[in-house]
Amino acid sequence: MQIPLEITYLDVEKTDALETLIHEKVAKLEQVCGYMNSCRIALEKTHDSPRSGSPYRVRIDITVPPGHEIAAVKNPGEGEKYDALEAVIRSAFDAARRQLVKLTEKQRSEVKTHPEQDMGAVVTKLFPEQGYGFIRSLDSDEEIYFHQNSVINNDFERIEVGTGVRFVAQQGEEGLLHASTVQIVDKPGANVSQAGEAPIEPPLGWK
Repeated sequence: MQIPLEITYLDVEKTDALETLIHEKVAKLEQVCGYMNSCRIALEKTHDSPRSGSPYRVRIDITVPPGHEIAAVKNPGEGEKYDALEAVIRSAFDAARRQLVKLTEKQRSEVKTHPEQDMGAVVTKLFPEQGYGFIRSLDSDEEIYFHQNSVINNDFERIEVGTGVRFVAQQGEEGLLHASTVQIVDKPGANVSQAGEAPIEPPLGWK
């Protein structure tokens, strides 16, 4: 994620077990969508002795480029038994995962159905240890930054200089363009070209 994971505890004791459970659940969400921008989790105890349900509320807020927001909330009183906090956390993450799966499937469908809305490009520079690189649009000489979290399907490790991709251009806070929802459209290391055009060669010195 571009923004570090945030966990807030409100009248709930922070324990190693809770931290481990949450990080495990977030890792599973990243397997579904490896390009989430942020994930914020709030754990709150709202009742001491509820007649039914759980005394805990768990809220998960996720942002996904280019501008999607997902919110999953499990409130007290939603169960017929006294649910432990761990059970409420799992239930909230299950709800978030369902929404995330639906969103990513929709995005992938839109990429396949409306490729003209995306921009074709080729990877020109890559810094795998730092987790980022640069791509150049097929119709422009401008190089655009992309982060590993913006590469869908967790395919960053498959990318090489010369790999063909399509992406969605976004304007950052400082007005600079960066690439989001980067998707491989050609095998790693292969050059891409439009019909009737010569293949694009990697920059000199790049292998």
